[in-house]
Amino acid sequence: MGREHWKRIWIGSAGNMVEWYDWFVYASFATYFAGAFFPDGNPTAQLMNTAGIFAVGFFMRPVGGWLLGRVGDRKGRKAALTLTVTLMSASAILIAIAPTYAVAGYGGALVLLVARLLQGLSVGGEYAASATYLTEASDPGRRGFASSFQYVSMTAGQIVGLGLQIVLQRTMSDSALHSYGWRIPFVVGALGAAVIFYLRRNMLETEVYEADDNGGDERGTLRALWRHKREAFLVIALTMGGTVAYYTYTTYLTKYLSNSAGLSKQTATLVSFTALIVFACLQPFAGRLSDRIGRRPLLITFAIGSTFLTVPIMTMLKHAGGYWPALGLSLLALIVVTGYTSINACVKAELFPTGVRALGVALPYAIANALFGGTAEYVALWFKNAGAESGFYWYVAGCAAVSLVVYLTMRETRDLDLTRMKDSEPSSLTPAS
Repeated sequence: MGREHWKRIWIGSAGNMVEWYDWFVYASFATYFAGAFFPDGNPTAQLMNTAGIFAVGFFMRPVGGWLLGRVGDRKGRKAALTLTVTLMSASAILIAIAPTYAVAGYGGALVLLVARLLQGLSVGGEYAASATYLTEASDPGRRGFASSFQYVSMTAGQIVGLGLQIVLQRTMSDSALHSYGWRIPFVVGALGAAVIFYLRRNMLETEVYEADDNGGDERGTLRALWRHKREAFLVIALTMGGTVAYYTYTTYLTKYLSNSAGLSKQTATLVSFTALIVFACLQPFAGRLSDRIGRRPLLITFAIGSTFLTVPIMTMLKHAGGYWPALGLSLLALIVVTGYTSINACVKAELFPTGVRALGVALPYAIANALFGGTAEYVALWFKNAGAESGFYWYVAGCAAVSLVVYLTMRETRDLDLTRMKDSEPSSLTPAS
């Protein structure tokens, strides 16, 4: 990969990092601001309220996927990526200044809700625009490696958020964090988004997009996407298991370790922070492996591991009792999840022709995330509140089992030529023999 390719990957990944930093900071700091907006009830009930607003953000993602996917296919990947980071910056500012229940009653929760809706709109388009950009900007034989940096950047965003949380936990009192300290990461996110906005305004469009002359007025339309409905449904199905597992072991993990396993907030945060650093480092290696052996072997390995290991891993995590056992189990889970995260971006982008690629990835992926990823934390807390927490472990395993069936029957996408796929024709993705 040449210097220009690395530059494109860097800019695309850096913006993705800020997007997901803002997205995940909400989840990682929820334990501190839940009581500020929902003062009544026990800690689990407060977390369920903030998790509900977290899930609402996911239900805006299909709207964002449609709108920003359309922008990406009609105006270019650069235009979509610039717009997404603008929306994310606005949402971070809103959360940073949201009034508490003591000041404005549930008016503060309403501001929080609006901010999450904006975030959902933004991230709904960001994933597809970033996945499409990283896939198209890379050499054909290294698309898995290049697109793996999407989850490197996503995870890096969470690592930065958790790192900031660790710093704040060690420099501020617990009461200060609950009072006003939780606002600091959202201010940082807004400033970071401003920097990425500048970088993205000067980024280059992908050659694949500029060279494409197919589609015409139907670029990025639902009518064009409907001609690739099989691929769209395939994206939903192959995303189902991966997104539930990913959010379980990333955004929900810190809460699970503190709220269920009984670890202190500081220890739970440190476990997540360390595990995510290793997880981020694994992504390029797995992506490169997929360029050599194909995408399906990694996806199948993830699905088998997640189906059969989720219940024992989550059960043992609940009784881990300390930093090192919790870290070991968390790493095992994230190694399994790497089979999905490292390559899912390019797999989805490889299913669609250029004129409908951004929308084709964005809309069905956002739908799958709204149904499964965004609700994972809420479902977990619902099971816990009902006194049947182990039911959530089986739910995660079941979602992975459904995706396993899809991985076993789908066609390998590694060698598909992105420049030869026609918008007017389905990509003829026949099941594997």
